Amino acid sequence: MISYLPKSTNEDYPGPALAAWVLGLYGVQRIATGGIHVFLDDGGAGRIAGLPLDGRLDGARETIIGLFAWAGSTQMAWGALLLLLAWRYRSLVPLALAGAFMEQALIAFNVWLWKPTAAEPPPGAYGALIFSALFAVCCAWSWRRRA
Repeated sequence: MISYLPKSTNEDYPGPALAAWVLGLYGVQRIATGGIHVFLDDGGAGRIAGLPLDGRLDGARETIIGLFAWAGSTQMAWGALLLLLAWRYRSLVPLALAGAFMEQALIAFNVWLWKPTAAEPPPGAYGALIFSALFAVCCAWSWRRRA
């Protein structure tokens, strides 16, 4: 598999290794949460997000679960890409951290300000606040040269 990948760019990355580790751990987290949405029978919509799935109109339950699986699929793909960048293409770590910041900031904006839900926000809504701040700091930090 490695022979099919372009040459590593890790030697071109001037930033701290810890920023790449943060990105890699976030990649693992995205794969894990995406897996929950894809593989749990309710996609985590009922058990984790607390959405009432019973008694909905015909097809609504399946649509909600399907949307959770769809979101989980993109989380898993994004997580795999982040892992690859953190492991082999560290020169792209600042860009990937900027993307992760944008993702989490938009999630936080939507959940808390733009389109809040009537129910208690899911755990990811709280995580978006923490991750937004963490990725903003790590992104700025990753542009700095190692001392």
